Amino acid sequence: MRTLVITGGTDGIGRALALHHLRQGDRVIAIGTSPAKGQSLRAEAARLGAGDRCSFVAADLSSTTGTRALAQQLREQHPVIDVLVLGAFRYQMTRQETGEGIERTFALYVLSRFLLVEGLREALERAPRPVIVNLCGTGGIKAGVLHWDDLQQREGYRAFAATMQGARANDLLGVAFAAEHPDSRIRYVLYNPMFVNTGLADPFRQPLRGVVKVLAKLFGTPVTRAIRPITELIGSPPEAVLSGYRVRRRVDVAGPAFDPTDAHRLVAELRELSKQGTRRE
Repeated sequence: MRTLVITGGTDGIGRALALHHLRQGDRVIAIGTSPAKGQSLRAEAARLGAGDRCSFVAADLSSTTGTRALAQQLREQHPVIDVLVLGAFRYQMTRQETGEGIERTFALYVLSRFLLVEGLREALERAPRPVIVNLCGTGGIKAGVLHWDDLQQREGYRAFAATMQGARANDLLGVAFAAEHPDSRIRYVLYNPMFVNTGLADPFRQPLRGVVKVLAKLFGTPVTRAIRPITELIGSPPEAVLSGYRVRRRVDVAGPAFDPTDAHRLVAELRELSKQGTRRE
């Protein structure tokens, strides 16, 4: 029985992955912010006869303190973790800062993923075939520009630009992991599911929300179908430490979007930024 930790595990792709693996006999720890959604997931797990293998942990991953505490809790309760799925994300229409003074999109989408991988790496290394799946940009995103002089978008925040920067940054997190741990047994998979019919429209105001919902229904991949390539990668991980996919198409992770120098620079920025939360504890 494998143990999976899924951030964003009560919504969309995360929830669908959780239920799929519960049906397969795995143990799932779903991380989210809504106790009601966590209760709903656990109720569905009970209906599947998997209630004893499903747990929900409420956590604020936009907080470095909360993310570190979560990693410690998971390590203590689950010394061996087989799969870590990084899926927590929220589209922020306006710029907000966390209680630690960090821009919320960057904190949740980038910094928390970096900290969770750092915090859970040893537990993953103990598994027979450990996998990290990072739902992100996976190269080729022209709008995915890293604003090195203003990573937290203090000047002229735009939700789309902040999101695309996060997508690009997560690609670089995979590059940095492979560079720092070339002999790791963990397989780090960067994965872009493309347009999926989930809750993408929720952050928008009407009438745009209605338009996005219609487009998602017409052109978005149903979530139950969207998770199939992910479950296949979890079941049969790639040979390389780092790999990238847009749905089923393999992406060259040696291309210009995966620059090792940029990856090293980003990690240095994240390590410094993570101290900000520590200083405010």
